[in-house]
Amino acid sequence: MKQLWCAVSLMAGSLMYSSVALTAQTPSGALLQQMEQASQSLSYELAYINVSRMGIESLRYRHTAIDNKVFAQLLHMDGPRREIIQRGNEVSYFEAGLEPFTMTGDHIVDSLPALVYADFQQLAATYDFVSVGRTRIADQLCEVIRIVPRDGTRYGYIVWLDSDTKLPLRVDLLDRDGETLEQYRVVSFAVDEGVRKIMQDLETAKLPPVLSVPSSGAVTFNWKAGWLPAGMKEIAQSRRQLPSLDRPVESCLYSDGLFSFSINVTMADKSSSPQQLRTGRRTVQTEVRNNAEITVVGELPPTTAKRIADSVTMGKTP
Repeated sequence: MKQLWCAVSLMAGSLMYSSVALTAQTPSGALLQQMEQASQSLSYELAYINVSRMGIESLRYRHTAIDNKVFAQLLHMDGPRREIIQRGNEVSYFEAGLEPFTMTGDHIVDSLPALVYADFQQLAATYDFVSVGRTRIADQLCEVIRIVPRDGTRYGYIVWLDSDTKLPLRVDLLDRDGETLEQYRVVSFAVDEGVRKIMQDLETAKLPPVLSVPSSGAVTFNWKAGWLPAGMKEIAQSRRQLPSLDRPVESCLYSDGLFSFSINVTMADKSSSPQQLRTGRRTVQTEVRNNAEITVVGELPPTTAKRIADSVTMGKTP
């Protein structure tokens, strides 16, 4: 089991649409949409820190667009050099002691907080966007907005947006008690065409070849989740034989556009037992029943992860 942890209606519709549209058009919702647009269109450089219970990371992120193609660079400023470069829809990874490689993607996953790439019109159906005033961050006047889940089953955010550029200068991830789990905080930044000039060399840089990822064919599972937080949708599923296990693992990945998690089901063995592990934003919740080991892994509060795991109904043993 430890191995798996490591490896692992018309009127109503009309009313809902009106509610979503209204929320997205509020001043706070409009500001968040401007943040998303600014983060993906401006030429800028950010020096920032990520603070979590795992420690503090110091990073530098550069972004620009040349001929409608995105170029970005993420550099870890401490310890062995680690660098990630994006050119269009290709993201290349470089780390000391490891063979560099490239994967397809529309942004560097570990660069800016995930909410920067969110669809706030979609999120307006399940989250409230609340303005809480203005303050200064990195010597800049910022608009402060809270992102609050309406059903209380997920985490929330507080975002500080630069009043001029609309770039995020601070983002706090909050648990349901309002305690900070993680913090992204800009120390210094620049928005100018100089960044574009610095990044121009990436147009002709020789990058590692793109890794070929085997596609997973259509699969059918004999289990399903009986309950999911509102707005969560299945976005992928797979059945794979993991190197560390002698039995296949069936997985479904879910997301609401802001947070994600997976449900993983495999045959139980003598070491299987109910357990829960939480590290920062991530929870691992395992339940065992009907000769199956059910593990929920993702960005969820522990009570939500357990409720999802408890709701999984089984057919035949996987």
